[in-house]
Formats: sequence, C-alpha cells, structure tokens
Amino acid sequence: MGRLAGIGGSNRSMNSGSDPKHAAGMDPDSDPGQAAVALAYQRFEPRAYLRNNYAPPRGDLSNPDGVGPWKLRCMAQVFATGEVSGRVLIDIGSGPTIYQLLSACAHFEDITMTDFLEVNRQELGLWLREEPGAFDWSVYSQHVCLIEDKGESWQEKERQLRARVKRVLPIDVHKPQPLGTSSLAPLPADALVSAFCLEAVSPDLASFQQALHHITTLLRPGGHLLLIGALEESWYLAGEARLSVVPVSEEEVREALVLGGYEVRDLRTYDMPAHLRTGVDDVKGVFFAWAQKTEVQV
Repeated sequence: MGRLAGIGGSNRSMNSGSDPKHAAGMDPDSDPGQAAVALAYQRFEPRAYLRNNYAPPRGDLSNPDGVGPWKLRCMAQVFATGEVSGRVLIDIGSGPTIYQLLSACAHFEDITMTDFLEVNRQELGLWLREEPGAFDWSVYSQHVCLIEDKGESWQEKERQLRARVKRVLPIDVHKPQPLGTSSLAPLPADALVSAFCLEAVSPDLASFQQALHHITTLLRPGGHLLLIGALEESWYLAGEARLSVVPVSEEEVREALVLGGYEVRDLRTYDMPAHLRTGVDDVKGVFFAWAQKTEVQV
C-alpha cells in the first residue's frame, strides 16, 4: 500500500498547548483537520507498515484468492489491454512500496514516484539504488512475471522499473498544485497510479474529492488513472502511529470519479477475508478503479 501523499487522513485530537500547523511545517491558513493529520503522520514507520501489509499473511502470494494477487492481477489485466500507455506516468503517494508499478513500467519510459514523507522517499531510494537493507520485493516481481506470462525474469522486471523511475519527489495532494509551482516532473502526465493514498490522507469525504481534483490537474485529457484503495476503513497502524482514514464505499468512489471528470472504465472490489483481518487496521475490502479523464473538463 502506498499511503502518503498529503496532509489529510485524520482529525486526531491535539494537546491544547500544541500547534499542529507549526509542528508540521504548514501554512497557518491551512485546514486544521489536515494539519492534525500531518502531525500524526510524523510518527509513521515505513518498515512497520511494510511488515503489516507486505509480509505474510497479507504478503503471501501463493494463494490466488489473497489480496496481494488480486491487486497485482487488476493492474496486469488493465495494462494487458494496451490502452494504458504513453511516455509519462506519475505514482501519487507511493508510500514505501513499488509493487503498484511492476506492470506499469513496461508501458512508460518516464516514471515519477512521490510521497509526502521523507522517510518513505528514503525507503524507496534504498530499493531503487539496490542498497543493503532495502525491502525485498522479489516475490511480488516474480508473481507479476508469472501472471503477465511474457517470458520475462523477475530480475529483468526490477531492472526495467529501476531504470524508468527517473525521480522521487515530495507531494501534497491537498494543494492545488500537488507537486509545487516548479515541478521537476514532466507535465501533464499520460497516466496516474495511486494506491491506498487519497482515503488515507483525507479527514473527510469532501477532502477526498478535493484531493482527487488536485491530482487530476496533473493528467492530460484522455489520460488514465488507476486507483487502488481501502473500502470502509477508519484506521490503520504503522508502528507507533495509529492513523485515521476516511471510510469510503464503492459508490462514493464511483461518484467522486464521475464528479472529478472521469469516465469509469472499470471498478472492482475485493472483500477482505477473516484470516487477513490481522488487527493492523479495520479495512473491510479493497477497490480497484480504472478511470479515463474526459477530453472536455466541465
């Protein structure tokens, strides 16, 4: 799960003597709910998050009915259509994960990864530079090669992804220009990917919809958005951090996409089975959306 691309996600209470906006290094005129979340996320621990979600049991890819194979299958099937391709792809709120780009990397030569937290950008850097101590994604790479069935080795898959990720940048989806005023990423993008981000950084549904609007400005008309997220989740753990999530339903996701100027090409859901409800969150399921930005924005 790539979680962090902004400063929303919780309305956690603060000590009366603290100033969440100041502590998070934010504009004092910014939304107080988003400011509280920015502060809460300073306790986010990437390795704890990875253990909770990408090591067994959730990281067991041997069971085709598991959540991991389902997410990888959704991505692989969309890219197999040949309709989602181009030069520039931006991954919104990558968190400390790379799996969401394993199928995408064959179809885009310039990939930008992004995250709000420096600790997550550092975690990505370890993997991209093949440094000792980097999280081992080889099981995911092997599984994607298996389901794509192109005769590609997992080493070749990872080599291609590393070569095509050109930059890892800060992002804040709650700003009208999420990548800042002088973005280092080429814009507009031909496609966006975002996994477990918008609902995790938005204090309410309106903020979720606004964040979607902000990232949509980075996408060209006719471009594609691949969105993965949690259904009906209100909190999750990442080490010492217990982080709030805005619970969204399948229909609320569909409505947000339509209101955001997209044609929904596909929207699938996965019910989290009991053995994968491990106490690290209260997620009920996962959604996968393939949406295409309309040529004329209203």
